[in-house]
Amino acid sequence: MNVHPLPSVDVIVTDRQSVADDILLLTLAAAGGGDLPEWSPGAHLDLMLPNGVERQYSLCSDPADRGSWQVAVLRESGGRGGSEFVHATLAIGETLRARGPLNHFAFEAASSYVFVAGGIGITPLLPMIREAARAGAPWTLAYAGRSEGSMAFVKELVGEHAEHVSVYTSEAGERLALDDLFAAAPAGAQVYCCGPARLLDAATARSTELGWPAGRLRLERFEAKSTGAPVLSDAFEVELEYSGLTLTVPPERSILDVVEEAGVLVLSSCREGTCGTCETPVVSGEVDHRDSVLTPEEQADNEVMMICVSRAASAKLVLEL
Repeated sequence: MNVHPLPSVDVIVTDRQSVADDILLLTLAAAGGGDLPEWSPGAHLDLMLPNGVERQYSLCSDPADRGSWQVAVLRESGGRGGSEFVHATLAIGETLRARGPLNHFAFEAASSYVFVAGGIGITPLLPMIREAARAGAPWTLAYAGRSEGSMAFVKELVGEHAEHVSVYTSEAGERLALDDLFAAAPAGAQVYCCGPARLLDAATARSTELGWPAGRLRLERFEAKSTGAPVLSDAFEVELEYSGLTLTVPPERSILDVVEEAGVLVLSSCREGTCGTCETPVVSGEVDHRDSVLTPEEQADNEVMMICVSRAASAKLVLEL
């Protein structure tokens, strides 16, 4: 079994409302009543939908409200069916299984903040913005999207925090200039960025050009980043310390697939290195980190790995499984 299994709870859909073009806000409450598990800004849930699909959604409500959770779901016509089911079929009163919350995008104390959102990437940033405002810390938000009608919560953000929020829409020919934005960031400001891969890749490149210290830029990816060829092209061994098994992982299969085939239960969800559910402690061996969750510093520590995509950079890995 997993060394650190995630908590799970049955939740009931108590409300659903459109908050932008093709974006639906779901409100969830504990199916049996009472408080929901605590969470912190940046956390997400694994929702097991009634059609058998499991998807991850960032919590965008207020952590102080233990009575309900809210997630915003973007309808993706070319997706894998989860968002389409939510929009077309999921009804008020339905019961879902939720796993988590899990947080790999934690909000940390800083003297000031710069938030950058692209499209649905605004969702994990909303609780952070509330927390920064509550603490009285200086902050700014640069929010980019196709049009204002496609951007969830944009009217509320501008209405409540006009002096802090800058909106950029491609419909109006406006462009978010990361070069200028990052160059003007106050010294010591923590920068949080979430959105499409091209935005996150540009943010990473610009922070590197500016020589920012490790950890100043924090990213949340909704899609897997490109990682190139694995370090090892051959098979490698994985020893499972708790299960007493030593398994061979061939080039064409993941550690997760091989471990599951051997009958070892590991919680997993996205299977593409973006959610963090299959995080597994590493006892020994070098990891070829190929996930989109851990920071470069966390990857360098070599203490945990996402076994759905990451592989070995040495002939053998020993894992706490």
